[in-house]
Amino acid sequence: MQIEFVKCHGSGNDFPLVDARGLELHEDAWVRLARALADRAGPVGGDGLLLLTAGDATHAFGMRMFNPDGSEAETCLNGVRCTARLGFERLGVDAARVLLKTSDAEAQRQAELAPGVATIRTRVGPVSTRAVDVGLRIAEPEVIDAPIAGLPSDRAFTAVAMPNPHLVAFVDAVDEGELVALGDWCEGAPALLPARGNVSFVEVRGSEAAPALFVRTYERGVGLTNSCGSAMAASTYAAARTGRIPFDREARVFNRGGMVRASATPAAEVTIAGNATFEWDGRIGFDPATGALDGLTVIAQRPAEVASWDAMLASL
Repeated sequence: MQIEFVKCHGSGNDFPLVDARGLELHEDAWVRLARALADRAGPVGGDGLLLLTAGDATHAFGMRMFNPDGSEAETCLNGVRCTARLGFERLGVDAARVLLKTSDAEAQRQAELAPGVATIRTRVGPVSTRAVDVGLRIAEPEVIDAPIAGLPSDRAFTAVAMPNPHLVAFVDAVDEGELVALGDWCEGAPALLPARGNVSFVEVRGSEAAPALFVRTYERGVGLTNSCGSAMAASTYAAARTGRIPFDREARVFNRGGMVRASATPAAEVTIAGNATFEWDGRIGFDPATGALDGLTVIAQRPAEVASWDAMLASL
């Protein structure tokens, strides 16, 4: 069968995005498609596979996100922006409530972050800091800026469910070796965190009047990544909850992939405005039974969008 997709990215978090509303595939086939299309050694590559799915009575459309290892994430906020943009274009709307695996998000078009950079704002929450929601098997009801017994790190963490699980530590400077070692440990599904989790080290930058964060994340099912939207949201909430940045004030949140603008409320809602850049459109043959890909065709390039994003990065 032929699969059409858009190669897109949100803050450098890149994906093949498929309009799956008219496709009927067995769950195993979606897993095979994710592993094949997101494979960096394959013809497309990405940080995962995004699916635009049908909505329901209260959602215009939905999103599913599969990691490169085939596991399905509860959410992906960089992916929500890209999927929302495609949904807006297909349905002719500028705002929608988006159905996710275990929650939902509000999305709408936003004034451009920079000239030519398509921008979508999403709002999620309330997020949870309950240890059980994060998947931590501990006696404490929550972890806020405190060490976690049994974790191979003595750093203080804030545990946040977006609803996907995040452990956020604020550091003076990111040590990638330390981050990868801890992420690898969590990726092994230890008894402390059997469903695994995302781990972020965060540097606080800027000032109270103009707060900024730099986030580096080991993403569950992915590894060290240049960008993770839910990690940026979790880090924003954790920073506000621990008094490092003010609630209800927009912060610039940076990662290796780019920048978004984010804010958190005392009611545990997080808003992120960031890019949803479409780089090119493609078509590829896919065998649902084996997961084999064949015959990639680039239908259209989108050089103006790519150039606009590159110009924004150069200005940061």
